[in-house]
Amino acid sequence: MKLISGNANRSLATAIAGHLDLPLTRTQVKRFADNEVFVVFEENVRGEDVFVIQSTSYPANDNLMELLILTDALVRASARRITAVMPYFGYARQDRKTGGRTPISAKLVANLITRAGADRVLTMDLHAGQIQGFFDIPTDNLVAIPVLALDVRDRYAGGDDLMIVSPDVGGVVRARALASRLDVDLAIVDKRRPKAGESEVMNIIGDVEGRRCILFDDIVDSGGTLVNAAKALIDQGATEVSAYISHGVLSGPAVQRITAGPLRELVITDSIEQPLEVTSCGKIRSVSVAPLIGEAIRRIANEESVSKLFD
Repeated sequence: MKLISGNANRSLATAIAGHLDLPLTRTQVKRFADNEVFVVFEENVRGEDVFVIQSTSYPANDNLMELLILTDALVRASARRITAVMPYFGYARQDRKTGGRTPISAKLVANLITRAGADRVLTMDLHAGQIQGFFDIPTDNLVAIPVLALDVRDRYAGGDDLMIVSPDVGGVVRARALASRLDVDLAIVDKRRPKAGESEVMNIIGDVEGRRCILFDDIVDSGGTLVNAAKALIDQGATEVSAYISHGVLSGPAVQRITAGPLRELVITDSIEQPLEVTSCGKIRSVSVAPLIGEAIRRIANEESVSKLFD
């Protein structure tokens, strides 16, 4: 088995390698003067079961091209099996036509990865589960709930005032899964989005008065939804509001909004490598999914069940 990493999230790849007690394969991923990607493996990969660890986060197009070129290079180097390990799957929010003459970019990305030569995909908390069906190769979609639930238990132990809150109706299934695992109540924020990138909270479904609320979702991007939802919960009598999110995209003014807003803290995973602005923010904390992904890689390599990791 070989582990290969692009430049998207080297720290997570190193942690996964440490969990598996395997070194990362020596690989050069460089740029020419015109920013074209160049790849060369400094070790033999012929006949190997290879796992390419690469989130397609910002800059999404650069990281996606790295993944595609790494995969193509492995095919031409006669790797036996290639698994694209994508802790964060970029373009996942473009999973359907939202109007006339619009693309389904998630499907396009799935086609590109398959055509490049990947034999299977391992990812985590897809924005829409049906994206698994966009691939014509085996696709495993891990969930970060077991990791995040352990952190919630450690930080919020004791008391029956804890409540999980879905920040929108679309995330109810995900939030309910966490609430069930923790055996706590569930509430829902019903909101209307006037246009892309903006959200307006309408009302809260559930009694949150006197409760410690935890907003739970898969992606935080600009932070507007989380901040608006937190304000609405506080206005409805919640004693404090935190947020647990699988993927911290955190673009634009997100860090400033979270710093200035009513959230007690934002907890994200390390599926996306964060800049200094995020890591130095006192309100944002990260938990690692390296053991989860590492165990999934081990199970795939040994032809064992991956679904047992969801229990």
